[in-house]
Amino acid sequence: MKVKPRVWIGLVIWIGYAALVFTVQMLSGISYDTWGDNASNLFFGVGLSLIVATAALALTTTVLGWWRPALFENQTSRHKWPIIAPVLLAILALANLFFTDWGSYDLAFFGASIVLLLVGFTEELTTRGLLVVALRSTLGEGWVWFLSSLLFALLHLVNIVLGQGVFVTLEQVVFAFFVGTAFYILRRTTGTLIFAMVLHAVWDFSVFAVAHGHASELSNIVSAFLPLVGLLSLIGVIFVIRGSRERLTVPA
Repeated sequence: MKVKPRVWIGLVIWIGYAALVFTVQMLSGISYDTWGDNASNLFFGVGLSLIVATAALALTTTVLGWWRPALFENQTSRHKWPIIAPVLLAILALANLFFTDWGSYDLAFFGASIVLLLVGFTEELTTRGLLVVALRSTLGEGWVWFLSSLLFALLHLVNIVLGQGVFVTLEQVVFAFFVGTAFYILRRTTGTLIFAMVLHAVWDFSVFAVAHGHASELSNIVSAFLPLVGLLSLIGVIFVIRGSRERLTVPA
C-alpha cells in the first residue's frame, strides 16, 4: 500500500463519493422521480454520475495502492452458512428480472439502464472496499461491519434532495443497511468484494427493471421475502465477524 490506511481517509472518500455523485446528478436538472421516463433522463440523471464516480474511484484506489485489501480478505470467515442471506437476495433479483415487463424497453432505454450496473462497483468499492480498509486500521471487525453498513445506508439520504419522498427514502435507508450487511457477509464468506459488486449491480438493476412498465402482480412475492433477507443477515453477520483477523493485515 502506497498510503497507510487511516479512518479519516475512508471518511473523506465516502464524503467525496457522495458529494461527487450528488453534484453531477443535481447539475443534470433531472429529478429522481423522472429518471425512468426516457433514456436521456436515465443516462444524464444517474448514469453519467456513475461513470464519473467509477473513474474517480479507480484513480483514488490506484493512488492509495489499496486495490488488494479493498477487493480481497486476508482470511475468509470460518462459518460459511451465513451466505444464505446474499444467496436469497440473488434469487430475489432473478425473480425481479423474470417478472419485468421487458416489452416496455426500447434499445436506447435498455442501453442507458445497463449503465446502472456500475453502481455495484462504485458503492461497493466506496463502502465495503476502501472504507473497510480504512476502518480496519483502528477498529474491530464488529465496528467495521456496522459503520460500513450504516454509512452505505446513509448514502441514500441524498435521494430526498433529488426529489424522492421522505418516507420512501427512509424506508430505503433502513433496507440498505440490511442489504449492505448481506453484501458484507458475501465478502467475508467468499474472501472477495467482487461477488458483492456483481450481486449489488444485479440487485439494483433488477429493482429498477421491475418497476419500469407493468410488472407481473407476482412481483410482490419478492417484497414479501425481503424482511427474511434482513433477518438472516443480522443473524449471520455475528458468525462471520467471529474470529476475524483482518485488522492484522493493516500496518500500524
